Amino acid sequence: MRVSKEDYLRVAEAIRAAEQKTGAEIVCVLARRSSDYSYVPALWASFAALATPWPLIAFTHSPVRAIFAAQIGVFIAAALLFSLSPIHELLTPRRIKRARAHRAALEQFFTRGVGRTSDRRGVLIFASLAERYARIIADVGVAEKIADEEWRAALDLLRGELREGRVADGYVAAIEETARLLEGHFPPGGKDELPDRLFVM
Repeated sequence: MRVSKEDYLRVAEAIRAAEQKTGAEIVCVLARRSSDYSYVPALWASFAALATPWPLIAFTHSPVRAIFAAQIGVFIAAALLFSLSPIHELLTPRRIKRARAHRAALEQFFTRGVGRTSDRRGVLIFASLAERYARIIADVGVAEKIADEEWRAALDLLRGELREGRVADGYVAAIEETARLLEGHFPPGGKDELPDRLFVM
């Protein structure tokens, strides 16, 4: 999914406008994918290679050397086949994708300094396209006042627009909803501590 210069500008402007309404800090991160899952083809190829000798032993009189060669051949062929993008995608369990995307969101929370604001009032809006994952992570100062369930509307807006390929629309809508939640608890004022921009990784 392409992110245009206009998308960056719109998201940055939305963050600035939101932070005029609230003293909290909002950071937006978009990941094209949270992991390359490079181990997945090798893992499935290993299972295929481990299964190869049993039918050969049971139904043929192949020598050990031939069975061993077949096992190596199956591993190489399966690894190449499973590395093809659509197959690779199908073979990666959804649970693993979600776990990797969640870990990436937490890493971005700390990498982008969201957890180091004064009064612990940072909020991260994170989405990972390949995993179809979105998450809002609030620092403790915000989490004490706004429950996790209250972010659902902002996440639904973000996910809905991203599904249609509209990056800026998704983030702008999520930022506006986030600001609406924050302004009742964190009135405007204070230093702007974090960059007002969309980070793409």
